[in-house]
Amino acid sequence: MRYRIGDAPASGTSTDDMLLFTVVISLIVGIVLTWLARRGRQRWLSAWSIGLILVSIAYLGWATIEAI
Repeated sequence: MRYRIGDAPASGTSTDDMLLFTVVISLIVGIVLTWLARRGRQRWLSAWSIGLILVSIAYLGWATIEAI
């Protein structure tokens, strides 16, 4: 999309709550995918989903420490 000279694009209004919701959904998806990977014996899916779980937990831990 083009903007006129001097006009700033409308900035998104994302909040910390939206980011927290995304991380919680990612954690749930990671758990479900890990279960599916174990059931289907897919190592690559297991590795990616465990990585997703670890990153989600790390962010939740960082956000908790930051809030204190």
